[in-house]
Amino acid sequence: MQHFEAIIIGAGLTGIYQLHRLVEMGMSVTLVEGADDLGGTWYHNRYPGCRFDSESYTYGYSFSQELLDEWDWSEHFAPQPETLSYLNHVAERFDLRRHMRFGAKVESAVYNEAENQWELTLGSSEKLSCRYLLTAIGVLSAPVMPRIEGTERFKGPSFHTYHWPQEPVDLEGKRIAIIGTGATAVQLIPVVAEQAQRLVIFQRRPNWCAPLHNRQITTEEMADIRTRYDEIFEQCRRTPGGFIHMSDRRKLDEVPEDERRAFFEDLYASSGFRIWLGNFRDVLMDEAANEEFTEFVANKIRERVDDPDVAEKLIPTDHGFGTRRVPMETGYYEAYNRENVELIDLNETPIECITEQGVRTSAEDYDVDIIVYATGFDAMTGAFDRIEFVGEDGRTLREKWADGPITYLGLQSAGFPNLLVLAGPQSGSGFTNFGRGVEEAVDWTTELLDYLRQNGYTRIETTEAFEEQWQGHVQEMYDLLLLGKVKSWFTGFNSNIEGRDKMRLVAYNGGAPRYRKILAGVVENGYEGFRLS
Repeated sequence: MQHFEAIIIGAGLTGIYQLHRLVEMGMSVTLVEGADDLGGTWYHNRYPGCRFDSESYTYGYSFSQELLDEWDWSEHFAPQPETLSYLNHVAERFDLRRHMRFGAKVESAVYNEAENQWELTLGSSEKLSCRYLLTAIGVLSAPVMPRIEGTERFKGPSFHTYHWPQEPVDLEGKRIAIIGTGATAVQLIPVVAEQAQRLVIFQRRPNWCAPLHNRQITTEEMADIRTRYDEIFEQCRRTPGGFIHMSDRRKLDEVPEDERRAFFEDLYASSGFRIWLGNFRDVLMDEAANEEFTEFVANKIRERVDDPDVAEKLIPTDHGFGTRRVPMETGYYEAYNRENVELIDLNETPIECITEQGVRTSAEDYDVDIIVYATGFDAMTGAFDRIEFVGEDGRTLREKWADGPITYLGLQSAGFPNLLVLAGPQSGSGFTNFGRGVEEAVDWTTELLDYLRQNGYTRIETTEAFEEQWQGHVQEMYDLLLLGKVKSWFTGFNSNIEGRDKMRLVAYNGGAPRYRKILAGVVENGYEGFRLS
């Protein structure tokens, strides 16, 4: 069994940077990745229209001035192929591939108490061991197929968006069904609508979507961005979400009606998450303020969709704007004005089964050539559930987290020594601009591992008492925002998964600056909450 001081699981944005930091430390480390190549989210999600909803130049790494100087982003919100190229460039530039193993899916990771080490079994039956096990397995990396009878019957191509084929899919002139209208489908639908002979969209529940307003970055703009990187990253550090958008400190009712109406129009015309995160500060906290802005967005949908009945089906009635993560769109609502696009409301005519020819609802059979399942993910914890993590006394992480994740700082769970979670549930990065959040998480974890090494420690674990304290704080942060009252994957209500019908504290909603301050305090107090031995 080959042994390493550290093993990283996952070759996405987080794992690549963590590998770089540990190689830089001179640590014996390897990275294992189940896919055939690196990229994580940006390797798997190849569906047409896939792109950032973070501004490209705020998402990329900030750790290397040389990297910042040499990489040009082509669009304000980069498409998937460009982002994957970027991550490959980073791996090549810092010579990281030689430390990576691809096609190395982790089946189990068992803690050996006697040896104080983790022992991993890969899908190939190869076994590896390490002192420290670091997970970088993603927040949205466990795709979920719908609970529909007969999915295996369909004779044509069918796939989840996460498993979009690597070879080009010919959509031209095809009859296509897309099941789901979440964030992925919102990006996919306008592109497919332009190519398909007929596109049938099956919607269970609509989302509040807002215009992305993406555009090319000119050579002059990129040169200017490069001179302002320090300013851009500092702005991200100051905001709760790690984006460049800061909320307006005024309350909605402090502003005259005509002025706030003009402000709403300005938000709707702006790019990225400004409409969500740059709004009046009480729009995401006060029901009356949220209701007013929600009605403004509803009217925008009515203006953009020609058929009034279809427009009303696309307007959510079970939650207000911004109380779930806002899908950013380009021509999404206009797609429903096309003659070749049909919207099926599953609340009126639910899907009964998948047939050999297509989709059968309670009202009609829809014969199609391709079925695309845009049915979401087992968010936050799903990727952990798909690996058998076995800690002290034979207890599995899946058992411990059955009713929701239990962690200290989102970094470790009691009973699982030397297992360090990067960008996992209840951490500061899952609810932020991911690039910014994970870079900070990796930097903090690297400093921790260096501290252990410098002081002769070989074991780190947290306690149930500090976990309980952290759960209380996470709950307090949920209570501050309206999103804490709405069913979504942010609150652990994964309605696409059986049994997920109650709140699970999966995210940390206290904001990046607060989380950063908490972590700094933990270090100042001698890594308070951790037992080092």
